[in-house]
Amino acid sequence: MNTVKPTGPAVPAYLSADLEARTTASAVTLDGANIAYWTYEPLEATAETRTILVVHGFRGDHHGLLRVADQLPEMRIIMPDLPGFGSSDAFRQDQHSVERYSRFVADFMAALDLRPDTVLLGHSFGSIVAAHFVAGYPAAVHPLILVNPIAAPALEGPKGVMTRLAVLYYRLAARLPRTLGLALLRNRLIVRVMSETMAKTRDRNLRGFIHGQHHAYFSSFADRDSLLESFTASVSHHVAEVAGELKLPVLLIAGEKDEIATLPDQHRLVALLPDGDLKVIPGVGHLIHYETPEPAAGHIRSFLKDHPA
Repeated sequence: MNTVKPTGPAVPAYLSADLEARTTASAVTLDGANIAYWTYEPLEATAETRTILVVHGFRGDHHGLLRVADQLPEMRIIMPDLPGFGSSDAFRQDQHSVERYSRFVADFMAALDLRPDTVLLGHSFGSIVAAHFVAGYPAAVHPLILVNPIAAPALEGPKGVMTRLAVLYYRLAARLPRTLGLALLRNRLIVRVMSETMAKTRDRNLRGFIHGQHHAYFSSFADRDSLLESFTASVSHHVAEVAGELKLPVLLIAGEKDEIATLPDQHRLVALLPDGDLKVIPGVGHLIHYETPEPAAGHIRSFLKDHPA
């Protein structure tokens, strides 16, 4: 695979030149909102080529899953920026709830004429949206892949205190005068602390890449109200709520050191799934998509071979 030349002698390239060659940027209007999305065509279509629709996590956009897409050159991958994030408009009328995001997935698939053999992949908050979408539209996709899935209630257990502090943070930012509220949400120190906490790799260059990605894209949201609504949705729901309704094959890809979607919760979640498989990647936390895209892609590829269209 061809790679982009490093920007410096000690800095490796984290995305290949082939990925850029595979990329097409597009947009579609849904309910009056402009939705930006990117398609990554396969380098060479084969009998195993599948279309994978990707739903990114909270405060992310399509950039977060690029390293995973890069490791799946034989697949056709479609990644929209969720409404309210990245280059997509917020919902014009509706709350940014899990139910509304699930309906967005249905509308987006219809607009692009994506068929029931489409693979659905959700990361973090995207795992909640994807799982609830499948529960509401059980024949729409096949199969389902959840990376760093939110397996249990965020407001319960040891992480509940930190979640409640985060709730206060987003509520305060929404109530302050606009300039102060945006400054709080986009504060580089807060973003860096978040990034440092989630990153588990000891590779200095990779950590620098991750921090750069978070600084570049973590603050690309439409407005404070839609951000608060999306955050409230992200901590008010989880995948286990609908696990029993997910009758299709489901792959969970979990990080051994994930402090947001903990490993014990992943084991409890997979036990609730009618047809679930759990793969654990050692040494990584909630940033599988940045830190360990190669093994994640390997698990995805093997899972799709076991569950062909």
